[in-house]
Amino acid sequence: MIKRLLLIGGMVLGLLPVVMAAGGTELPVDALAASGMPWWGWCLLLFITTFLIGIVAVIGGVGGGVLFVPIVSGFFPFHLDFVRGAGLLLALACALSSGPGLLHSGMANLRLVMPLALVASSSSIIGSMIGLALPENVVEITLGLTIMAISGLMFFTKRMDFPVVKQQDRMARWLDVSGIYHDPSLGSDVEWQVHRTPLGMVLFFFIGILGGMFGLGAGWANVPVLNLVMGTPLKVAAASSGFLISIANTSATWVYLNNGAVLAVITVPSVMGIMLGAKIGQRLLKRIRAANVKRVVVIMLLLAGLRAFLKGTGLWV
Repeated sequence: MIKRLLLIGGMVLGLLPVVMAAGGTELPVDALAASGMPWWGWCLLLFITTFLIGIVAVIGGVGGGVLFVPIVSGFFPFHLDFVRGAGLLLALACALSSGPGLLHSGMANLRLVMPLALVASSSSIIGSMIGLALPENVVEITLGLTIMAISGLMFFTKRMDFPVVKQQDRMARWLDVSGIYHDPSLGSDVEWQVHRTPLGMVLFFFIGILGGMFGLGAGWANVPVLNLVMGTPLKVAAASSGFLISIANTSATWVYLNNGAVLAVITVPSVMGIMLGAKIGQRLLKRIRAANVKRVVVIMLLLAGLRAFLKGTGLWV
């Protein structure tokens, strides 16, 4: 494990000079130089931070993007646009790494995901354009309020393993959104269907806007809507959420790429750090009580959201 850590860390640090030499990173380098720490020191600190975020995110049952954006934008000298662009790619990389396995297992369902992904990916483009057009302080204030609201949602929401859906709505029947998956914990197959599909699509429209606007992975919202509103089993909701993020985030990411708001000098150490941390988190998940870690995640989100809000209002620069 130590050799693997050193190898990945060396790869990150080895890639950064190449990225810097390729151009397009003058703005963050100037900002980092003004901070008094060499640029590679900030990149190394970013790798360590995202490594820890990856561990906590897996154990706490949240997406890494929802922790990455408020923490890095609040405590690192990077422009918020670059952080949001990296946050989208970070959430996208995590979702893509797990997507094929989720589909193969039968947990993620294409008939469930595709209509919702079409709505969320379209609205995420709108959200990313709004986020890039707004002044930075306005985005920081709304980001802080959103993150604090997310922490409250995580704390008070109680999820259901097997919601009862007595009858499908007309749209769900037309789209044939239903399925069967094998649950190893029960040792049997579980049949499921959904309801309130139109309401779910409306909610996913706004989820896409928030995801594109702030560069957040939307697992914090996808799972409650799929599980509590539409009535999908919790495991299907979690698996389908990961696959849905891989579609919705791609659309918003192209907007940030087209506007030059995605920089490899920030994205490379972030993606590699969180992917490695997620691998460690998966192993620790069996030994650590996830409920306790989730409380820590809620507190972290509250503090990071408060920091973003105060930074946007100018009360804490």
